[in-house]
Amino acid sequence: MYSAGTESLIKQAREIQDEELQKFYVRVSKMLSSKEHCSETIDSLQRLKLIVSATKYARLLPAEVQNKLQTLLRSPGCPEQLRLLCSAVLSESLPPSVRSLSAGLTQDCRSLGSVAAIVLAQVAINSIVILKCYCIGGFSAISTMNMLINYCCFFLFKDQINLVNRKLVDWLRYASVHQGASLSSGGFFTGPRSRQPGPMTEVDGVVVGDFFTVLCVGQSYTEDQWMNMYAFSMLRKWLLTYDSEGTCNTESDDRSEVDSSVMSMVSATSSSSRLLPPKERLREKSFEYCQRLIEQSDRKAIKRTDTELQKVCLIEAVAVMDIICKEDSSYVYRAFPCLKALYGRLSGDLAFARALMPIAQFYLNHSEMAAVDSEAVFRHLLSRFPSEMFNEPLLAFEFVQFCRLNMAVLQERVPLYRQSFPNIFKFLAWNSPALIADYMELLPSLMCRETAVEILHTLLDLPCLAATLDLQQKSATFQAADRVLWDNGTKLANCLEAFRQPSCRGLFLYILRPEADLPELVCVCVCVCVFSQFTDKKLSNQLALVVLERSSQLYRISKFKSELLRVFSAHIRTLCKLHPSLLIDQSRELLDFAGSVSNISSKKELYTSVVWMIGEYLSVSYDKRCTVELITSFFESLEAVLLEITQVRQSTKPPNYHPRVLTVLMTTLSKLASRSQDLIPRLSLSLSKMRTFAQSAPVASCYSEEDIEEIITRASELVNLLKLPNVAQFVLAPSPHGDNPRWHKDTNTSLPHSMRAVSGLLHKNSSFLPG
Repeated sequence: MYSAGTESLIKQAREIQDEELQKFYVRVSKMLSSKEHCSETIDSLQRLKLIVSATKYARLLPAEVQNKLQTLLRSPGCPEQLRLLCSAVLSESLPPSVRSLSAGLTQDCRSLGSVAAIVLAQVAINSIVILKCYCIGGFSAISTMNMLINYCCFFLFKDQINLVNRKLVDWLRYASVHQGASLSSGGFFTGPRSRQPGPMTEVDGVVVGDFFTVLCVGQSYTEDQWMNMYAFSMLRKWLLTYDSEGTCNTESDDRSEVDSSVMSMVSATSSSSRLLPPKERLREKSFEYCQRLIEQSDRKAIKRTDTELQKVCLIEAVAVMDIICKEDSSYVYRAFPCLKALYGRLSGDLAFARALMPIAQFYLNHSEMAAVDSEAVFRHLLSRFPSEMFNEPLLAFEFVQFCRLNMAVLQERVPLYRQSFPNIFKFLAWNSPALIADYMELLPSLMCRETAVEILHTLLDLPCLAATLDLQQKSATFQAADRVLWDNGTKLANCLEAFRQPSCRGLFLYILRPEADLPELVCVCVCVCVFSQFTDKKLSNQLALVVLERSSQLYRISKFKSELLRVFSAHIRTLCKLHPSLLIDQSRELLDFAGSVSNISSKKELYTSVVWMIGEYLSVSYDKRCTVELITSFFESLEAVLLEITQVRQSTKPPNYHPRVLTVLMTTLSKLASRSQDLIPRLSLSLSKMRTFAQSAPVASCYSEEDIEEIITRASELVNLLKLPNVAQFVLAPSPHGDNPRWHKDTNTSLPHSMRAVSGLLHKNSSFLPG
């Protein structure tokens, strides 16, 4: 919301009459003609900016005003405030003509940038003006280059693209190898004088030959050297924007792969590479530039900052070579010898870990074509990086992005990828807040039928893994003989001693293991949708056991346990729906879990889900192995629980169990009794006592009136339903195929007969109605 004053000014600008506006244009034109521009000129331009921008439709400025604004904008001596105002007014008005806007352009950086900004602000982006700014050169060409890539990529034609390619080649390959002229202090009377420019040097102090790159060092730089560095910084983006598959391809990009290969080999052996088409020549010179950078990175830098620059340049150089090899596959054979030597040099130094990431990407993209063994590269990437550099946030991010971008290829061609999930999870354990979303996307790619429960255990043990990684880091920092107490006190010292104890070493080594423990273990994910993709009967049984086992072994972290129990309760229901037979296969474990009253208090949601599963799926309709004896066993176990939690003693306060637990228990017992009708009398007796239980004074003090009503109503409904055992079996235990859409139409099925039977009984004996 604008203030009242601002709203008033905008309203005046919108409602200005044409006669008054023309008078204002004349006054502005006179002010712009003056050689001296006072504060009144600035105020008038500000008002003009408000007028042309306050309406929905752009205004057409008078030609005289427009020309004077453009003249002032292009003037080298124009104050910056006036230049910005002129640019803002022209940007908001109807587009000026291309010729008038680009006429008289000079190499003044500010003028070129302002003109390009005006063109970009217009509705119809005109790349011709921007290219003219670009070709004039100077430092403004860099910002213009960014504009070309970001805004004009769909407006450039073949000739314009070739023009940019030629300029990039000139800047990359033919920059001067001598330092820029610098001023030295002369005598008192002679003043400063220029020194003779000396040669550029390598990072180790050796004089540069005939090839300047961003890794060449000097006291001052010439303009073409700055352009060389700027051009390389934007080279990757330009190649990605105009690759051989892009919409703005040059004519050379339509050749067959064989012709492209021949052209590349000619360019590699011929000294007349100037005969190549612009796009191929840019590839060739870019490739040479990257090879030169890789060679320079092997030099011992004198300054530490140059060492860091070497690492950054290596990352960029390998990435550019990867793009070139994707465009022209013949470069793959020229690149691999260089990159294999580079990997051999860097693999032993973890300080260059980030530089190894693009090398791994190159191997992943091209090793199969070149028949190069890449196993050692990926073993190094998946083993040493997470194990030894888990505490490097930037490397962790780049590692996870690499895995995300190449999930399908890694699954198919790198067998070690899935086996290395214990190592990969170390990045998540140490940097979890920043990487959780990425790992949720990455997790399905790590899953298969050969690694299962171990991943679920690993996910649940992430707090333990993070603590162990912290101990590992501290243990490497402090010697075993140190007896000082650190910031966390004696507890930390004791933990470090335990980490070093031989008796505990095996446990810590297992937690820090780099690969999956055993190949026959199965992999699991916490996402239900992923479960349903590949879970079979055996896997479901294992997962159900893990859920029951780990529900009692969760870390007491705020909200961690409750959230995991919520996830467990939802997923175990999904597993049982997919494979109801797990109730038979894991009957002993489920009996023990459901028969323990303590699970109601500590795992309410999970306990309720397990009891519901028993009532829903423990039936011969789902598994022919379901016997009366098994149903009776579950019934007696749950009956004992219900009796225990509803037993009211006057001397003690009754446990305050959630009413949903009671209603689910009563419903499940009724379902089981309907499948073994000998149990109905026992259950009816127990349910008849629920009204007394719910209305007792101790219980009434713990439950609300709505809760008490819910318990009494459910018990009453079930008692009345069990009076008709056959009807109860039909209602409480419908067929697993009851959702078939033909049930309401097919008269040969049992549902219509059952409905007619129920209707007849209710009409003959209304005493059977619930109530």
